[in-house]
Amino acid sequence: QVQLVESGGGLVRAGGSLRLSCAASGSILSINTMGWYRQAPGKLRELVATITSGGSTNYADSVKGRFTISRDNAKNTVYLQMNSLKFEDTAVYYCNVGVTRTDYYRTDYWGKGTLVTVSS
Repeated sequence: QVQLVESGGGLVRAGGSLRLSCAASGSILSINTMGWYRQAPGKLRELVATITSGGSTNYADSVKGRFTISRDNAKNTVYLQMNSLKFEDTAVYYCNVGVTRTDYYRTDYWGKGTLVTVSS
């Protein structure tokens, strides 16, 4: 199986920065697209940013220019650098990783989520 371990959430004041990390481990042959999603209280889960195995990125309009997604393929880790945080960025952030397992089965996995709270 595959495990995802997220870290980096916490409480920050508006205008501050946080860096989230998500490391994948287990029966991994290769990792495909990696991404971050978030879910605020009372709202649906939404895409924040994704990055392909080739390094192409995609961002939600609400975070463009403030958040940067990156990955370290050697560490099977995806990062989300969040700058100029706003109160409305408060949410549980989930990483999502597309994996080809060693049994050649392709699926995606979700992390358990890490809470980001931005105080106004």
